[in-house]
Amino acid sequence: MKQLENKVILVTGGSGLIGKSIVEDIQNHGGIALNLDINIAKDASLDTHQIYCDITDSKAIESCFKKIHSHFGRIDGLVNNAYPRTKDWGNKFEDVTPESWAKNVEMQLNPTFFLIQEVVKYMVPNRRGAIVNIASIYGVVGNDFTVYDGTNMTSPAAYSAIKGGIINFTKYMASYLGKDNVRVNCVSPGGIFDNQNPIFVANFEHQVPLSRLGQPEDISPAVSFLLSDGAGYITGHNLLVDGGWTAV
Repeated sequence: MKQLENKVILVTGGSGLIGKSIVEDIQNHGGIALNLDINIAKDASLDTHQIYCDITDSKAIESCFKKIHSHFGRIDGLVNNAYPRTKDWGNKFEDVTPESWAKNVEMQLNPTFFLIQEVVKYMVPNRRGAIVNIASIYGVVGNDFTVYDGTNMTSPAAYSAIKGGIINFTKYMASYLGKDNVRVNCVSPGGIFDNQNPIFVANFEHQVPLSRLGQPEDISPAVSFLLSDGAGYITGHNLLVDGGWTAV
């Protein structure tokens, strides 16, 4: 039997770089992966497992989850993977406006709360469920800005605050939901290759022990494991999938 056989699992942002790999890996392990994304036709059928959902809208989340539960009869897992952000997301710290800071926190951090609050309505009565939040190494350690030397790239200031908040909120929810047999964990990727500036790629790969940027396929198996019954005694954990970045 495959480790996610017939489990109904929601993946936000399943049309993105890491999201596509997570959806595919869940399917490969026998799960029913539902992609919740804004880059989907609003009239898409639930039978396609592609569902339009604006995760920044709590009412839209409530409506979406009701439809899913009515159609499939249960919700076994949730992966908070979506990564909405403003157009000025890449600005340097000195150029970040208060409005941009607040908007990105609102768009990225708040939906994690909305989504978990909604999904537990369906998990707690059944006394089963697994939630995986996608965080980052930069929610755990400070940034090494030398990897950006020779480029115009940077790491957005709000990113560290948002991802650090998600990691600690994961621990809060794991503690809160433990009595209900609902597990909540994090996966924190390191740098992921996405056709970045070759100078950045070389700088980063020089610093990471495994000497390469990660691929989406490095992240998705960790997510599938934490969703599975094989991780049945793991909750409140932040699994670092970073090529050894945080080990040195």
